[in-house]
Amino acid sequence: MSIVNGYMRVVRRVLPSPLSIAVLLTLLTALLAIIFTEPKAGQNAFLSIADYWYMGFWNFLEFTMQMMLMLVLGHTIAISNSVNKLIKKITGICTSNAQSAVFVTVFSISAGYINWGLGLIFGAILARKVGEHAKEKGIELNYPLIAACGYTSLMVWHGGFSGSAPLTVNTESHSLVNSIGIIPISDTILSTSNIVAIAATLIILPLFALLLAKRPFKKSYPKSLKQHTEKQTSAIGAEQLDHSRLFGLAFGLIFITYWIYLWWSNSFSLNFLTLNTINFILFGFAIAVHGTLHKFMAAASKAILGSTGIMIQFPLYAGIMGIMNYSGLLAVFADFFINISNHNTFPFFAYLSSAVVNVLVPSGGGQWQVQGPILMEAATKLDVAHAKTVMALAYGDQLTNMLQPFWALPLLGITGLKAKDILPYSILFMLVGGTIFLSILYLF
Repeated sequence: MSIVNGYMRVVRRVLPSPLSIAVLLTLLTALLAIIFTEPKAGQNAFLSIADYWYMGFWNFLEFTMQMMLMLVLGHTIAISNSVNKLIKKITGICTSNAQSAVFVTVFSISAGYINWGLGLIFGAILARKVGEHAKEKGIELNYPLIAACGYTSLMVWHGGFSGSAPLTVNTESHSLVNSIGIIPISDTILSTSNIVAIAATLIILPLFALLLAKRPFKKSYPKSLKQHTEKQTSAIGAEQLDHSRLFGLAFGLIFITYWIYLWWSNSFSLNFLTLNTINFILFGFAIAVHGTLHKFMAAASKAILGSTGIMIQFPLYAGIMGIMNYSGLLAVFADFFINISNHNTFPFFAYLSSAVVNVLVPSGGGQWQVQGPILMEAATKLDVAHAKTVMALAYGDQLTNMLQPFWALPLLGITGLKAKDILPYSILFMLVGGTIFLSILYLF
């Protein structure tokens, strides 16, 4: 634990905010482009880089909206009364610290595979509800461990059904379609190797949580929260539509019905899943579980605050990608990976580099846009399967979320804990998960 505490002290001193990191990466990329590439004919290097940056700055607007919706809608579903009632019922089976750790880990991982926003918020709410249940029933609980178990969803999400990289390359309009084509999710998310990875994490991580839970601990519980009651206002005239369950449910079911039609028209294959189709079903489901448009909008208003980082930072990552693409820096980096690896070792280097980059670029979508083209270019030249490279990036990206406190902020807010409380456990989960993902890349 002393090593972890030392790590936290170093992080507090040397690691800037995520926004500052995006700015520093922009400046670093510009500097590297000036050093290693040639400017436009008749233009100095600084103006060339500025042009490339501006050309790329707006390229991710659609992608940014897709990512924001995925987080907001997942969060909106997780805080619905229906989901909260379900959580309250199922927490009744938690009668010990060990049972609680296994329970929260299994459900958090499962939710994370379905949707990263849902998994993040569901895991946080589940951990808190388990803590409140234990406090009420007098069950001795290691609350920081339970919260870390709730965070495990972020270590598996990129290999799940909301994974940015696998879903993006399954889209006809993705930025690399001319060079790598469309990669169906049957080769990535639903591949044999990834299904084995899913099964392994669902078995091994809960068992590891059980071992941690059986070690001596200082009992702790969540602090009480001040209750907030929404002021009720009477609806008049057309405003009553917002409070109509029939109207809200009917509209939500339109989304769900059309999504089922899309599934049917694709012969019940899941290859039709893209960022848009995932968000479409989440939109309808979010309205349906809240019942009325009024409740849905109230929940979405709370959830949207968590998407601020995506909205502000993604244009900066797009600018970075613009500099790399238009200056030729992308090809320079791709050649570097080719020079240090071969056909057999490249997946490992792709995985390792993705894990490192994620510490500085805490966004799977942003990381794919920045790093994906580099890895795909290198994979093509080394004759490595593009699908395997996509999953190597996905595994590395999701792994070091256990080190990066950016995405833990919603969980910390809900559980009332600090990053230093959960990091000693999340780092251990990372080591176990890293072994699983490396084994999958080696065996398949």
